[in-house]
Amino acid sequence: MINRKDEIMKSSGICPKCNGSQIIFIPGKAGAYGSGNNIEYGLTVFSYIPVERYLCCDCGYSEEYVDRDDIDKLMEKYR
Repeated sequence: MINRKDEIMKSSGICPKCNGSQIIFIPGKAGAYGSGNNIEYGLTVFSYIPVERYLCCDCGYSEEYVDRDDIDKLMEKYR
């Protein structure tokens, strides 16, 4: 587990695996039939939580993040 905030791609812009700096942000979204990078927590496609991705273009390593405000919803459903 990464403990140092500066080692996280989201905040540093540097890949913790290869030290690459070509990091792209891929926003979470929901598409038809639940497609996209998201977590469903309700009964409809309108009740989803987007999952953001950060991808290193040098080595392919990626990290995913859920907004802190949505974590309580996930804890309630999946815990």
